[in-house]
Amino acid sequence: MSIKTITIADALISLKPNCRWTIRNDVIEWEEDNEDTVPTQSEIDAEIVVLQGQQDLKELRQVRDRLLAETDFYALSDVTMSTEMSTYRQALRDITDTYSSLDTVVWPTKPE
Repeated sequence: MSIKTITIADALISLKPNCRWTIRNDVIEWEEDNEDTVPTQSEIDAEIVVLQGQQDLKELRQVRDRLLAETDFYALSDVTMSTEMSTYRQALRDITDTYSSLDTVVWPTKPE
């Protein structure tokens, strides 16, 4: 489950960063002095999907990075890391090769 949901406003900012617009009652009102073309609803919907995917991956990486940080002390030069811990840490680093969202990820089991 994503922490941040991407909105129409997020998509509009991404698609047309120099355009001015207002959203009132779920209707986009474009300023008349915009020189750029107005995106279609399909373009806006597609951008929301792209941005949500990027946000989901960002959140997945944040959790992954926290889990790696919890085991960083095993990687110190004066500590001998077990094969199991090394495998776990590599699985964490590789998690974004397989998963792109916290909704679907299956985390590796941390060794004791």
